[in-house]
Amino acid sequence: MTHAGLVKKLGAVYALLWLALAIEPRGRQDWLLENVLVLLALPVIWASCKHRLFSRLSWVMIFAFMCLHALGAHFTYSEVPYDEVWQSLAGFSLDEFFGWRRNQFDRAVHFLYGLLLAYPMREIFLRIANARGFWGYFLPLDLTMSSSLLYELIEWLAVEVLGNDAGMAWLGAQGDVWDAHKDMALAALGAILAMILTALVNWRCQRDFAREWSESWRVKAPGDGFVEGV
Repeated sequence: MTHAGLVKKLGAVYALLWLALAIEPRGRQDWLLENVLVLLALPVIWASCKHRLFSRLSWVMIFAFMCLHALGAHFTYSEVPYDEVWQSLAGFSLDEFFGWRRNQFDRAVHFLYGLLLAYPMREIFLRIANARGFWGYFLPLDLTMSSSLLYELIEWLAVEVLGNDAGMAWLGAQGDVWDAHKDMALAALGAILAMILTALVNWRCQRDFAREWSESWRVKAPGDGFVEGV
């Protein structure tokens, strides 16, 4: 399958899933708020397709995350019935087995935000910013953490502005005063794991891995890609 063919098939599957989950969501206002993020992502996705920014692996990761987000938007993140589905398949409660007292779907998606999207972020830094060595692994982690922080700030502002059930449903804190901190920590953890796995694969397969890592720490001299500040 060609690169373009894969992207088109993933896009078609996502569009069908999105349309199915757009029918009678549990909270229409929350669904609309969640899908503002999808609308903002569409121009970026379109530009990425046009310039072939991402690899096939990155597109699969982006697709997986977008599907999870569509599911969370339909049910609201704090009410996704994963435990009921698990009980019907395995015959026991996942929440009871681990001693969880809250719906963990939002926690899982924050973790997967880092795990699934740090690698596509890395490809952006490699292909646009020409990041190499250490910076090719640190900058995706940095962007994951900063974007996670920005999202938590947007959630807080939404609650302040809306001040109703829709705002609280979007926040999804479920009574945990440290909810935002834990969400950001899980996103960071996911990104750290993704970059460690990527580094290990490159260390095994990339012959100049050590040299590139060392070169990334070298201060560039004038005439060697160095641009003086103004």
